[in-house]
Amino acid sequence: MYRRLTTDRLQHLAQQFPAVLILGPRQVGKTTLARQSFAKLPYLDLEDPATRMLFDQNPRFQLDARAQDGLILDEAQRVPALFEALRGVIDADRSRMGRYIILGSAQPTLVRQVAESLAGRIGILELDPLTVTETHPDATQPVDWQPLWLSGGFPDALGASARGGDFRDWWEAYLRTYVERDLPALGVSVDPLLMRRLLSMLAHAQGGIANLSQFAGSLGVSQPTVQRYTDILEQSFLLRRLPPYYRNMGKRLVKAPKLYLRDTGLLHHLLNISTHAVLDSHPIRGASWETFVLEDVLRRESVSHPHSRAHFWRTAGGAEVDLLLERAEGLHALEIKTARATSPHLARSLRAILDDTGALSATVIDQGPGFDPLAPGINRRGFAQSVDWLP
Repeated sequence: MYRRLTTDRLQHLAQQFPAVLILGPRQVGKTTLARQSFAKLPYLDLEDPATRMLFDQNPRFQLDARAQDGLILDEAQRVPALFEALRGVIDADRSRMGRYIILGSAQPTLVRQVAESLAGRIGILELDPLTVTETHPDATQPVDWQPLWLSGGFPDALGASARGGDFRDWWEAYLRTYVERDLPALGVSVDPLLMRRLLSMLAHAQGGIANLSQFAGSLGVSQPTVQRYTDILEQSFLLRRLPPYYRNMGKRLVKAPKLYLRDTGLLHHLLNISTHAVLDSHPIRGASWETFVLEDVLRRESVSHPHSRAHFWRTAGGAEVDLLLERAEGLHALEIKTARATSPHLARSLRAILDDTGALSATVIDQGPGFDPLAPGINRRGFAQSVDWLP
């Protein structure tokens, strides 16, 4: 069991709204989090055919009959009529908060149903894969982030080796289920072979500027088809589109997003990387490390600063920073490096980016130990010293 960073945020939302929606990819731990946090609420899995049939026939009756104190409703998008019924039940007693905890892994379906039926009545929490701090609850022990980097943050993939298995076996089963069962069940029509080929291409281009026309040409399909498939991957939490940050200024800036497979375990599986020895000599190592640090930071950022926005910055002349966190008080820049980074040239480059963007600080995160001030407002931090730190 892992103590999730989102636990307090979930309880906070449950005190403000009659219902809370927990969104996230399959097998990320939504059910475990909900049942730990609301142990007194009955749990219903709407993927169970018998339960789903009852709710399909008369969802309002089922809610009234079962939900004296509330319910945890898993895979709620399986019963579209449920949301209208929930609105009626909630409106009958708007003063009771945290009655319904709704879980789902199909973002577009759920968000549309929530927007149409439960606007103003429901708080939304996105649950990400595990962070380093969640896998190391004892702050007095040395931080070992290597297993999480290799296997990714899905609990069952991370724990595969302890069960005598392999994280790649888990990911292969996950992808087969996702492509062959989950997407068709949600009414999403995809070619399984084409989806796997696109995933492999995204893995080889990890962290690169989106070039969907190039992907379409390589796959022999139209660009709108590739656009639709990448939308599906993003909406099911497997792909991140990191948008650029730009202002109306004289500099020529890159304005296309960068694409990341969000979990390094998936990335490594698609690239046939099974061990750290293979990863250390693989050309993708730098992009994999960037993804790992970026995602760990953003998973914690979403808890500590739930309304912040993430960007990258790149000019046509080559000046760039991997991550810009946009908060209400201003911007913070983060540059991610694999090797210890104390170069004066890097500090000057970051100083110029601070001047261009108006960011309040710049931090380099690398695999080296300790902490070094590089210039006014610019610091270097080792990742091991940054697993519970945010700018």
